[in-house]
Amino acid sequence: METYQNILVVIDPTTDEQKALKRAIDLATSINANSDKQVKVSAFLSIFDFSYEMTTILSSDDRDVMRQSVIKDKELWLESIINELQSDIKISCLVVWHNRPFEAIIERVINENYDIVIKGTHQHDKLKSVVFTPTDWHILRKCPCPVLLVKEHEWPSNGNILAAVNVGSDETEHLSLNTKIAKEAKQLAQLIQANVHLVNSFPGTPVNIAIEIPEFNSNEYNDTMLKHHEQAMISHANKFDISMINTHVKEGLPETVIEQVASEIDAELVILGTIGRTGISAALIGNTAEHVIDQLNCDVLALKPDGYISPLQ
Repeated sequence: METYQNILVVIDPTTDEQKALKRAIDLATSINANSDKQVKVSAFLSIFDFSYEMTTILSSDDRDVMRQSVIKDKELWLESIINELQSDIKISCLVVWHNRPFEAIIERVINENYDIVIKGTHQHDKLKSVVFTPTDWHILRKCPCPVLLVKEHEWPSNGNILAAVNVGSDETEHLSLNTKIAKEAKQLAQLIQANVHLVNSFPGTPVNIAIEIPEFNSNEYNDTMLKHHEQAMISHANKFDISMINTHVKEGLPETVIEQVASEIDAELVILGTIGRTGISAALIGNTAEHVIDQLNCDVLALKPDGYISPLQ
């Protein structure tokens, strides 16, 4: 697999247990075993302590010395973690001083052309995720390359990868993203010896229509919608040689259906697309990826549509 040759791992400064780094090593090891090239892995840590910036009694040079001292201390800590992992993968480490971690990460991706960002997740309150906009939220929306958010679920051999698609849409952006998601799932499945499943949700009868138009036949509407999405799913699955046994079409919200199917098949990884909304519409509408992340007990790989340009570029 030539896709992920340059991997950026976001280090969690609050713990010695770096699940994202371990996942990156596993992925790089599998890629190296199937490729002539050697994957580059960079362990990246963005740190900031406002108290050092507020030490007005010191000169700017003194404050800079203090910052460099903190950075050096974190570099030694990170190097010790990498050494303890005893991996054959060559891992470089970089610690930077930056007050907005997501900007530091995305700027690094843009400047160094990373193929994927791997980051561990924390369970966070859903209300806070809207109000305080955590790093995950920003990276999902603004990072131009794929983002793999790691949880505790292992990647067993012969496990299941769930690719979430939107086969009911005729929009060019969604069709292109469906193709990209399915290709990614097939490549990763071959790499880590996993099975590919496809999932697609569709909305049921709008409540207001059912109430305001009594003669409207909601059962007939739902049956028509189901058949339309099932036919579209068959067509999509056939393009990528995916067995119909491994396809799932259900009525409901995407975040509900994806979580339900992922749980049923004990998926080790869910792959989905994120359009990358920003601003007020993002806070109010949100993306499926963000709604899904807290509910899933497995890793999530979020892909951007082709041609996506980060607002930080």
